[in-house]
Amino acid sequence: MAKRFETDVIHHGYDSKEHFDSLASPIYQTSTFTFANAEQGERRFAGEESGYIYSRLGNPTVSQLEERIATLENGEAALAFSSGMAAVSATLIALTRANDHILCSQGLYGCTFGLLEMLKEKYYIESDFSLMDSEQSLRAAIQENTACIYVETPINPTMKVIDLEMVARVAKEYGIPVVVDNTFSSPYLQRPIDLGCDIVIHSATKYIGGHGDVIAGLLVGRQEFISEVAMTTQKDIGGTISPFDAWLLLRGLKTLPVRMDRHSFNAEQVVNQLKDHPKIKRVYYPFDPSNPDYEIAKKQMKLGAGVIAFEIDGGKQEAQAFLNCLSFIKIAVSLGDAETLIQHPATMTHAVVPEESRLKMGITDSLIRMSCGLEAWEDIWKDLQHSLDQVKSKTLS
Repeated sequence: MAKRFETDVIHHGYDSKEHFDSLASPIYQTSTFTFANAEQGERRFAGEESGYIYSRLGNPTVSQLEERIATLENGEAALAFSSGMAAVSATLIALTRANDHILCSQGLYGCTFGLLEMLKEKYYIESDFSLMDSEQSLRAAIQENTACIYVETPINPTMKVIDLEMVARVAKEYGIPVVVDNTFSSPYLQRPIDLGCDIVIHSATKYIGGHGDVIAGLLVGRQEFISEVAMTTQKDIGGTISPFDAWLLLRGLKTLPVRMDRHSFNAEQVVNQLKDHPKIKRVYYPFDPSNPDYEIAKKQMKLGAGVIAFEIDGGKQEAQAFLNCLSFIKIAVSLGDAETLIQHPATMTHAVVPEESRLKMGITDSLIRMSCGLEAWEDIWKDLQHSLDQVKSKTLS
């Protein structure tokens, strides 16, 4: 019987009767698996018999996580990785060969940008950036050798929203797969495969884990592609997840819906306060009705999630002074944790991006990215307000 998301996120893929009636999923903390005899080992290595061989190639705890996230994203299959960037690199390497072209959204995570630069330098794989704000602009950016379209939405850290249905529709005309980094939304708020896209990536470190205690990545797509990645760029490069980290993600997933509801609620309340503060020039949040991408966000996202970007009235000096005046809000470069985290993208997560490219992405020296945690929103705002007032008084004195 089909279950709703909130039920599947807790129960899918696990039968306690098969595990000595243990309510919690077991951790199969083993590097290798034994064979009944030499012939069985031969059959498994030849792919003639299913079963586990070595935890880099598959593990029961990891398999449960992969089955669950595939269901939550409405994909056919999934792979778990040791980090979000392991998932990104395995995917892009699997999709490309020397002299190919990757078309990207206008704005990417700094390490993804760095990977693209490395692919260009070593393997002559070019990459370009498009606003993807219309079918015309997207078609104009596609080349004969475009191997894939890579999209972040909302984009890190500017929170710009890309119309995934539009991108998928155009891409299908050219037979180009669409890869979506869904980290900022989670499958609870946005499911790119339902919108026509082909491949979904998560930095599971963020909302999937939700507690700041695990580094991991996830990849979801069609069975054929997932099997290809599993037997090539995952197996041979080796960015596989540990059983314990997979177990932490299974535990974190159980509370994903209630956490995302709270993250989104807190963010909306804080956005309403920030917009009225004289020290704030602009606020960027998908579910802000004044956001030019609001209608797209409402069409493809359930809620706006917990990440806010805003620009301080000033530059790098004022932005850093603001961060240094905060009290309980932590300066850190992750997101999706129970704690509210804040950072300065230009000098932190996107420091690797050259200034000219960074400014084209909309990442100015005055831009701040904040991940609203699960605390009382009133306390989050009180800390922000106090710090903004301190920066204002220092600037004027």
